[in-house]
Amino acid sequence: MLLKTFKTDKLIVNAYDSRIEMGKGAAMEAAAYLRWLLADKKEIYVVFAAAPSQNEFLAELSVAPDIDWQRVHALHMDEYVGLSANATQGFGNFLKRSIFDKLPFASVHYIGTEKLPEQACTDYEKLINEHEIDIVFMGIGENGHIAFNDPHVADFNDPKSIKTVDLDQICRQQQVNDGCFVSLDEVPKYALTLTIPTLCSARRIFCIVPSSTKAQAVKKTVYGEISTQCPASILRNHDYATLYVDTDSGKYIIE
Repeated sequence: MLLKTFKTDKLIVNAYDSRIEMGKGAAMEAAAYLRWLLADKKEIYVVFAAAPSQNEFLAELSVAPDIDWQRVHALHMDEYVGLSANATQGFGNFLKRSIFDKLPFASVHYIGTEKLPEQACTDYEKLINEHEIDIVFMGIGENGHIAFNDPHVADFNDPKSIKTVDLDQICRQQQVNDGCFVSLDEVPKYALTLTIPTLCSARRIFCIVPSSTKAQAVKKTVYGEISTQCPASILRNHDYATLYVDTDSGKYIIE
């Protein structure tokens, strides 16, 4: 059930009574927007985040009716550097399992982990620069990051479309907390990520954020200073972004 909806600056916030209802609510709105866009455009480009926080949302979206996925081009948002191509923790592999292999997308574009990071960035930047991004489906990290734009590398005016970054310890520990890795030593120290201007170039952003571990980041996103100290706070400047939370992640913003 939707408990509360409100706006802070330009950002719409929808708070639900459970993680499952949050996923359903976000997927229902995303599906409606996809149908609306596809009624107007021949094809669209959509960026997907890969994380356990997206599980309920992706499960619901993948079975939403009346979406012509054959006109949807899928991109993935970020990827570790140094994992093997078949590593289960790889974000591309997560998305393959969760949605990319379930639906007949027009095309799926992965950040090339088999390439050197510089070449992977060059190739993906070419793809991004050739196509308008219509939708971004994202989450927020425990440190307030969006994609892998941790506070120390976040740049609201980044000249790059995609870049190599070093991951801070909070971000790396989150991957352990999420059950993706057994220990911090196993978590890669570097990743490739779409930059903040690339993410914010999308016509529409759906930001899905469950779990009490994200509550402080959600509070800073909604009520804190718009600053790279909480990169997600930039969503408050976007013309059409919605943040979806449950009672755990939204416990400091739900009165």
